[in-house]
Parts: sequence; C-alpha cells; structure tokens
Amino acid sequence: MNTTIDIQIKQTSQSKLQGTDFENLSFGQVMSDHMFVADYKNGEWQDFRIEPYAPLSLNPANATLHYGQSVFEGLKAYKDEHNNVLIFRPDANQQRLNESADRLCIPQLPEEIFMEGLRKLLAVDRDWIPNKPGCSLYIRPFIFATDDYLGIRPSATYKFMIFTCPVGHYYAKPVSVKVETKYTRAAEGGTGQAKAAGNYAGSLYPAQIAQKQGYDQLLWTDGKNHENIEESGTMNVMFIINNTLITAPTSKGTILKGITRDSVLTLAKEKGLKVSERFLTVTELKEALENNTLQEAFGTGTAATIAHIYKINVGDTDYDLPEKPADSFSYQVLETLDAIKYGRQEDTHGWITKV
Repeated sequence: MNTTIDIQIKQTSQSKLQGTDFENLSFGQVMSDHMFVADYKNGEWQDFRIEPYAPLSLNPANATLHYGQSVFEGLKAYKDEHNNVLIFRPDANQQRLNESADRLCIPQLPEEIFMEGLRKLLAVDRDWIPNKPGCSLYIRPFIFATDDYLGIRPSATYKFMIFTCPVGHYYAKPVSVKVETKYTRAAEGGTGQAKAAGNYAGSLYPAQIAQKQGYDQLLWTDGKNHENIEESGTMNVMFIINNTLITAPTSKGTILKGITRDSVLTLAKEKGLKVSERFLTVTELKEALENNTLQEAFGTGTAATIAHIYKINVGDTDYDLPEKPADSFSYQVLETLDAIKYGRQEDTHGWITKV
C-alpha cells in the first residue's frame, strides 16, 4: 500500500485533554483535539491536512444540507498493556465506506488516504485514547458533498474528514426492544446497505415513539410485509434458537454489512456454533419466545460491540428473555472480541492494525 501522501499538520495551541474527565465518558460528547481533512475537486482528492478540531463554515446552498449526499463510518482504537495503539479492522471500514459512496454517487476514496490519514491523526492524538478497561477512542470518518448549488445532481466537490472522541460503554445494561410493523428502515432497491446519513434520520421518529412507550430500541422488519426481522435500532441483530445462531442475510441490500456482525459470525463458526444467515420471521420469533426456545438475542455494532436484549415486545405482548448463564455465547464472544481489541489475545484473523 502506498503511504507516501503528503499530510500537512497544524497542531492546536490549546489542548482540551487536561480538562477532560476520563472517568466519566459519555458517548460522543467530548471530541479530541484534531481532525484529518481532504478535499475532492477537479476530479481528485487533494490538500491532505490535520488541523485543530473546529466548526465548519458552510454555504446555505451546500448540497448535503438539502439533498443528503453524505456517508460515514465508525470504528475504534484501543491501547494494549504496552501502550501500543491498536485499530480494529480499519480496512473493512475503508472498503465499506467506498461501497456506501458508490450508492450515493460519491467518488471513491483511495485506501492510502484513509489509512495514512487515520494513522497520522491517531499519532497526533494518541493521548486521547483511554487506558481505562472498557473504554476506547471512537473514530468517525465521513464524506459529504460541498457544491453550493440547489440543482439536484451529484456534487462535483466533496470533503472527507476523520475526527475522534474518547468513549466508555455505549449501553451500560441490557436493552428492551419492540418489533416495528408500521415504519420501515429500508426497502429492497433503497440505501439500507449503505451507511448513509439519511438512513438514520428516517429512523429517529419511530424509535422515539418506541422510547415513549418504554422501549430502548426497535426490531425493524422488512418494508414489504413486515414479516421478517432485519435489524435492531442501528445495529445488526442475532438470535440463538435451539442452539443455532440466526441473523438476517446481507444479500437483499436492506441490511448493513456490519463489521462486528462479520466478526461475531467468524468466531461463532470457530466455536462450533451452528450459524444460519436467513431472515427470522416475526411469527417464528413469537413462537420461540412462547415455547422458551429463544436462548439469546443481542445486537452487534461498533459502538456497543454486543448489546444484550432482555425484553422483546411483539404485538401487544412483552416477553422477558431468560437470564443468560455466564458461559452463554454472547458473553463469550464479547470477551473474545475485547481480548483481541485490547491485545490480550493473539489476533489470528489479521483484524488488528498497530499504529
């Protein structure tokens, strides 16, 4: 991989580091000191720089503000016991960013720009990576259109940025979810497979309704008949029924190709757990809840890694899941992933990039 791109670095004169309470980190509240920026114009990415984290100045006619031509990623960096900086699967995030970009007519971002920008940014802000167990540095790469033009067409100019924030646990306790059978997160032929900003905007209203009803998140169903379980909130979702792990396939274009999802499936197969990538119907889910064959349900994603589900609402009925033993799969796989991410266990999959 070519890593010879020239990145100009301008460091802040007023670091926020000393004023940050690393003992009480809320997700996405405190941003690190710097950000990586690149601009796309005249048909190429250029002007690579690291500069102090600061607000952007945008023209009111900015294309993204009106037409949502924006994609993003999320990944994390960790520190091992020797103070080395470890990034979990950044190559997969870079590839998925470009897949999302394709769907929204955004130009491809070369791997060397993504990786070298990320490496240099983490080198500058490595002191922002928490040493506390369970904490990490959340990394947000994103691309958005920058044309100042109200006509509806793909923008000719874009900005790619990476900024970071130290974070603690996303979900501190298991969550309750409700099967959603009215609103739709994604439909075949849409943008469900892309990590597009607009996907998340459209999910806020139905999620807010569920939260007012006392649930933490939704179990999204398909847009045609609301018969198949697709995702949970902003995460992929998995169920273990009769010792088989079931999760929705990504082949229909409505499911995000989660990197944590892929990692969990890899480890599940290695542990000898039967895996079935198919849609679980709402009817099957209800039956499994009623006859006590649903052993585990959990979301998988970058922010939480594993979000344990303790209650599921189907129709007008709440079902409490049985308490999981300490050796249940979701606990084991979370422990294994954390051990790999923090360098406590050998990485046999090539998932870790050391800075």
